[in-house]
Amino acid sequence: MEDRPILVLKTGEALAPVKARRGDFEDWIATGMGLPVSNVAVTSSYLGESLPTVDSIAGVVVTGSPAMVSEQPDWSEEASRWLAKIVEQDTMPVLGLCYGHQLIAHGLGGEVGANPNGREMGTVEVTFSTDSELGPLFESGAFPSHMSHVESVLRPPQNARILATTALDPNSVLEFGPRQWGVQFHPEFDRDIMCGYVEVRREILSGEGLDPDAMVADAKETDSITRVLLRFAQLVGQD
Repeated sequence: MEDRPILVLKTGEALAPVKARRGDFEDWIATGMGLPVSNVAVTSSYLGESLPTVDSIAGVVVTGSPAMVSEQPDWSEEASRWLAKIVEQDTMPVLGLCYGHQLIAHGLGGEVGANPNGREMGTVEVTFSTDSELGPLFESGAFPSHMSHVESVLRPPQNARILATTALDPNSVLEFGPRQWGVQFHPEFDRDIMCGYVEVRREILSGEGLDPDAMVADAKETDSITRVLLRFAQLVGQD
């Protein structure tokens, strides 16, 4: 790993009961990358912290968030423009997770909004293309992945490539540039974290006609998807 750290750009924080037990997004992301959390830089964009200079970091992982990209708060719009510039200039590798995936798409001119197919929650199968080059992070096939979102990328930005889909989301994984991707799933979640998210939202899920008990019963570890983070860290190290 080169001297410059990978930045975890925080767009929110984990749900409070889960955070109290398991730590926050940066802890899970660093673990997935095979790094101690002390080895990553963290900027909490949602708290108004200044975005770093691009020459001080080697890559960016953008977190999920309880916020909504479509609401366009000022901090989010600033982050989207900053990320779009990185993609357009191919400055460094970038990986957007859930909100981060949507935020990059929005910054590049795509459309983000409520998924017309409804909330996607729990361990969900994501299917990667078998007829296109997937790059260094992904492999062809269908894999279980952890989802927790109500908004999605409704229209990818121009020149983005769709790499994977789910039953509810045709734009689940996008390639934005040569070294820049967005994934709607959460590779930083494990089964325990996924179940924790379901339990916190149990009443909401039931009110939407969904079955939280089935989500918990069907939750599983997602080792193939978790390796996306490790591969990203390796890519940055080779950059």
